[in-house]
Amino acid sequence: MTNPTNTPNHQYDGATAFDRRTLLRGATALAATAMAAPEAFARDYGAGAEPQRYPDPDIIVIDPKRFKAKVGNTSIKRLYTGCLWAEGPAWNAQGQYLVWSDIPANRQLRYLDDDGHISEQFHKPSNEGNGNSFDFEGRQITAERTRLVRYEHNGTVTSLAEQANGKPLNGPNDMVVHPNDKSIWFTDPGYGAVSIYEGQLANTGSNQPYQKEAVYRLDAQTGQVSKVADEPFKPNGIAFSHDYKKVYVCDTGITHYPNASNVVWSYDLNGDKLSNPKQFIDMKLDGKSGFPDGLRVDTEGNVWVGAGWVGPGYDGVQIFAPDGVRIGQILLPETCANLTFGGKKRNRLFMTASQSLYAVYVETQGAHIC
Repeated sequence: MTNPTNTPNHQYDGATAFDRRTLLRGATALAATAMAAPEAFARDYGAGAEPQRYPDPDIIVIDPKRFKAKVGNTSIKRLYTGCLWAEGPAWNAQGQYLVWSDIPANRQLRYLDDDGHISEQFHKPSNEGNGNSFDFEGRQITAERTRLVRYEHNGTVTSLAEQANGKPLNGPNDMVVHPNDKSIWFTDPGYGAVSIYEGQLANTGSNQPYQKEAVYRLDAQTGQVSKVADEPFKPNGIAFSHDYKKVYVCDTGITHYPNASNVVWSYDLNGDKLSNPKQFIDMKLDGKSGFPDGLRVDTEGNVWVGAGWVGPGYDGVQIFAPDGVRIGQILLPETCANLTFGGKKRNRLFMTASQSLYAVYVETQGAHIC
């Protein structure tokens, strides 16, 4: 997702989009009025920091009956810092490593689970790659600024999608792969085409660089790209439910459309179609509302959402039960863009948050492979 303070001023259906100064004032006001947690956010994540006393106070249980994933004798760790805008974490189980993107730095990084080594230029340049995933053959899939690509086993890069509806993609963001037919479902909000910080301006004079923002399905056999949903203003993170009966999509359209809301949409999944669109999660908490950027689902069906742009007491990960009720939080000192489950037991939550990569063990597992 784009930095909201760097949003260009465009027009859409007569409504003026938020400009940089408006969003900066709004972000400042939200941060100033956010819930205070001075002790929690004074904590030191540095290499020489004192050990964190258990249980970690920044893992918050809102509903003890429904949120049972908190581990009492573990703590949030910062594994790396130094990114400009960290995004798109994806876990490779065969190689036991995590890959993630630093979009403005035009690179992808890799964390090796065996010794904690960080490869700072795993892929560079990355064509300002954003979201990442792995298919069921272990091949990395990346949403680059202009296209969806796949890294092959022999080291070559295959372009999977560059157009839809006879027009260029706005700029793919995130994707998931279905295990049955290997189809790839991806979002196309176009942030890489409306910001020179994260990409290159399309100069079309619209918040929709080339076409209406939408969710697409790429058929693994034919390569055909089909639009499956366009209700979200700017569809961002995407995930299947734990049982593959639903698809969840984050909407970060508030960055450009004043009448958008910070919500997560849900759809019923029927073969290669989506139906019954609903605003499933409202990100409001104690009168504050932040962006739902990326999300993942655990084996119990709970939805873990990377959130931020509010301030202390809000930014981090928010956990929702399968009915959309908030049941827990993981507070971070930075806005959390995205997250994924990984580790040998798939019970370690990795979180890309602004400049840093964080991780914490949880008493649940990711429902999907990465």
